[in-house]
Amino acid sequence: MATTSISLSSTIDHYHYNYHNHRHKPILPNTKTIFPNTPKPTPRFNFILTCTSNPSSQTSSLTQETQNPLPNGRFLTDPDLKNLQTLQNFKLFHKLPSGSMLLIRVMQEQELDMTVELLAESFAESMLLPKAYVKLLAYLVKQYLVERRGLMPHAATLIAFHRSESESEGEDIQLAGTVEVSFNNKGANVAPPTPVPPKNAPYICNMTVKKSLRRQGIGWQLLKASEELISQMSSVREVYLHCRMIDTAPFNMYSRAGYSVYKTDSILILLTLQRRKHLMCKQLPPSTNIVSETNTVYNDEKNLAPMDI
Repeated sequence: MATTSISLSSTIDHYHYNYHNHRHKPILPNTKTIFPNTPKPTPRFNFILTCTSNPSSQTSSLTQETQNPLPNGRFLTDPDLKNLQTLQNFKLFHKLPSGSMLLIRVMQEQELDMTVELLAESFAESMLLPKAYVKLLAYLVKQYLVERRGLMPHAATLIAFHRSESESEGEDIQLAGTVEVSFNNKGANVAPPTPVPPKNAPYICNMTVKKSLRRQGIGWQLLKASEELISQMSSVREVYLHCRMIDTAPFNMYSRAGYSVYKTDSILILLTLQRRKHLMCKQLPPSTNIVSETNTVYNDEKNLAPMDI
């Protein structure tokens, strides 16, 4: 898995912002579990410790099973548990100009496959791979996402659900996009793309928006949600991301959001068959200013809800 993750971390990040089509509609959770019309069910954690030897240790295992939803069974400190709770409580709602609603939150275990499918098809089209390679790419992406999820609360994958209503089809909910965030050196990729960002600084990558839902501001909302989450999870105010030099639309969006070019790939990177990339950086404002900034850009002050905790 380590080798696969290294390969993916150096490949996926090169194509982290795109709007390629997600051809097959994923099976989504029930509407009531996505939008909080009813109380959110308690999450189920699949965590098993096999080193229990006495009743007291069994009690400790049960407590840890409730508190630690990570699949690899590693020990979490009190600050880690607090940060994990912050991730679980993180939700942002936004009403798009079209009238549709957008919910952004941390990906849950049962949403892994639909996120993998969206990423795999997006990356396959971005890299001009034949459709026959999508399943193989999905296999590699899933291993990568599982490993990244195991790094919580030092890294997280955010997903966006898009809800629209029409008289003919009724309510329609679909996965609209995803983005990955790391908060410190413990959540940093082992082999990040060049130019290499500081490992102890927050980093945003692998942003993907479903093609049929582009040009609605979903990418912008994913970016702002990432910044909002970083401001809650890290004391470091500088955040970094990569943008290929040929991707003018994402570059313009990042520039409008306050990012500037920190470093650029040497032209020699072309010898490795990679696109040249900018490493961009932004000094984050206080958390409340991030939400205010988002509302100002969209002139939609009442539509971005505060954290729903």
